[in-house]
Amino acid sequence: MVTRRSRVIAAPVEDVWRLVADPYAMPRWWPNAARVEGVRGDGWTTVLANARSGRSVRTDWRLDTSRKPSRRRWSQELDGTAFARLFARNSVEVELEPADAGTRLTLAFHQELRGWARLAPFVIRRGMRRQLRAALEGAARALEPGA
Repeated sequence: MVTRRSRVIAAPVEDVWRLVADPYAMPRWWPNAARVEGVRGDGWTTVLANARSGRSVRTDWRLDTSRKPSRRRWSQELDGTAFARLFARNSVEVELEPADAGTRLTLAFHQELRGWARLAPFVIRRGMRRQLRAALEGAARALEPGA
């Protein structure tokens, strides 16, 4: 299942790339990302804060591909996590392309569902669309003056 959203960001491709290619910058734009830890060349850990429960969740990510300045993809390490009950695969892809007013930023979740999620993909897709919209808004706030 692929869920995709795009937005034109009023910033040069190089600026958008610096934001999306730096795991330490994720709290500036990725929804609920409180902090990033353990960044190494091939992966990192994102600590997500849940505003409703006040609890945090750690998600480990592995960098799959990075082609500066146009494409980056990372996958969640699922083994032994609560996310493994929902996903057999969960990855995020970023694509950048020049646009008249700046840069078209496209974000996509690529997911293979597992368990009950296979029976109700519309529930998962709705949540993913919401998260992608929030990430695009976060990127715009981080890069556009007055956004």
